[in-house]
Amino acid sequence: MPLVIQAGLWGLLSGSALVVGAAIGYFANLPQRVIAAVMAFGGGVLISALSFDLMDEAYRTGGLAATSLGFLAGAVVYTGANIAVSRRGAQHRKRSGLADDARQPTSQEGSGLAIALGALLDGIPESMVIGVSLLDGEGVGLVTVAAVFLSNLPEGLSSAAGMRRAGRSKAYIFGIWGGIAAASGVAALVGNSAFAGASPATVAFVTAVAAGAILAMLADTMVPEAFETAHEYAGLITVAGFLAAFALSRAVGA
Repeated sequence: MPLVIQAGLWGLLSGSALVVGAAIGYFANLPQRVIAAVMAFGGGVLISALSFDLMDEAYRTGGLAATSLGFLAGAVVYTGANIAVSRRGAQHRKRSGLADDARQPTSQEGSGLAIALGALLDGIPESMVIGVSLLDGEGVGLVTVAAVFLSNLPEGLSSAAGMRRAGRSKAYIFGIWGGIAAASGVAALVGNSAFAGASPATVAFVTAVAAGAILAMLADTMVPEAFETAHEYAGLITVAGFLAAFALSRAVGA
């Protein structure tokens, strides 16, 4: 199978968590603490992935300068775009608490587009780096794929539940999340094809951009939202996620 198709399928797999989460949020009522625990665990996995699979790989590929510039650029671009979509109603797109309708973004005018834009904002850098990770010929970064999958679950879950209470149709809800999952696959495919043959510094820069965007997203959304519901257990669960991802990355790399 061509490498670019593999990249697209891995990106689609990670993005499919949005649809899985949306299905759970639409058809089931999970306890808020369970959702927050998933979010905290996913946050720990993401921190491990960006530390060891993204930043370390970027540094070894292109050096400190390209890695540092990319890391800061990713954080700056994410923060600016996040402010824009948050002002349009997507500030709680990764919200773990489902009981407070007043804070669900779906209650606001035009929020469907804002939620979609917010999910794309979170998912595009993550998916592109999945595609880029295949360029070294060592296979996909399984820890990165798992981390992106886990971070997408609560986003689809919480937003779909809010959309349902706001009166959105099933076709609308699953159309949005199915489309964004497909876009994740396309982003991974583009990341793989666009940067094939690129210089090591360029690959390092792109990888670090994704790492910077992911860390900014964690600090802005996932960590605060997980702590709001999981409270004193959020830190422990996050550490467990980090340790699980670290152990998996060492086992895969052994």
